[in-house]
Amino acid sequence: MSVSAQAREAADVSFPERIRTFLAEPRFAAIATVDPDGSPHQALVWYLLKGDGLVINSRRERRWPRNLMRDERISVAVQDWSDPEHWIGLKGRAELLHQGDDALRDIMAMARRYRSNPDQYRGQDRVSFAVRATRLFEYGAD
Repeated sequence: MSVSAQAREAADVSFPERIRTFLAEPRFAAIATVDPDGSPHQALVWYLLKGDGLVINSRRERRWPRNLMRDERISVAVQDWSDPEHWIGLKGRAELLHQGDDALRDIMAMARRYRSNPDQYRGQDRVSFAVRATRLFEYGAD
């Protein structure tokens, strides 16, 4: 791979408007992180769309946040439930964004977005990550 190809792959990708519109809907995201032994770890998560990235949130002690604190690589797939063959995928990096009260505000915003009770998250030790895409895919679009 040439140096310029490496640079393009490492640069953050902007979301086209049709993908931003798709991700603005409250859909579930399947994420994959890297376990310490190198094997993939998957989870379903809520997310918020923020600019050309996603915000994801979890309890700090779960495996996938611990994986991201050690290795920032992440893969995300978001499916269109009304058209199961249509989905968006991205590969990228996740950076620790918020902890403590700020992370609690994030999960409460997600709970409202996904029509869940935000109060159930009070008092939890949570973390939020900003996910930036370095590669973006769309499959099954009309």
